[in-house]
Amino acid sequence: MALTDADVQKQIKHMMAFIEQEANEKVEEIDAKAEEEFNIEKGRLVQTQRVKIMEYYEKKEKQIEQHKKIQMSNLMNQSRLKVLKARDDMIADLLHEARQRLAEIAQDPAMYSTLMEGLLLQGFYRLLEPKVTVRCRQQDVEMVQMMPEIRVALFGVNPNRKFTD
Repeated sequence: MALTDADVQKQIKHMMAFIEQEANEKVEEIDAKAEEEFNIEKGRLVQTQRVKIMEYYEKKEKQIEQHKKIQMSNLMNQSRLKVLKARDDMIADLLHEARQRLAEIAQDPAMYSTLMEGLLLQGFYRLLEPKVTVRCRQQDVEMVQMMPEIRVALFGVNPNRKFTD
């Protein structure tokens, strides 16, 4: 059985169609595999970049948080300094006023004597020591020598003392 030219041509076309179909299937298979590998690589790259971006923003967040803490600390220190300055100013004003009032009271001997006695009593009660040394201004020595009524009020009558003047 000899094949005619038409049969041979038909078989060649059939074989060419078969080879072309196989080639197309192979191309589709290669394209699908390439697409899959591309998607896998793309996913891996996206994931690594996502991790880098997250780490970057976490680092930035920590820096911002640390910066906030430093600012809060500075603000608190500034407010503490303002409070201390205001307190020092108030104390300075109070001391100034007290000096002025003491200068006014020192002009009136009766009030000054009462004030000295009260201050000495207050100091003695605070100390409650068996021996006390009193320092005063030169002009107040006569008034302070030793205000015996204060000593008696605090410690009672001294049994070793012979004279009570």
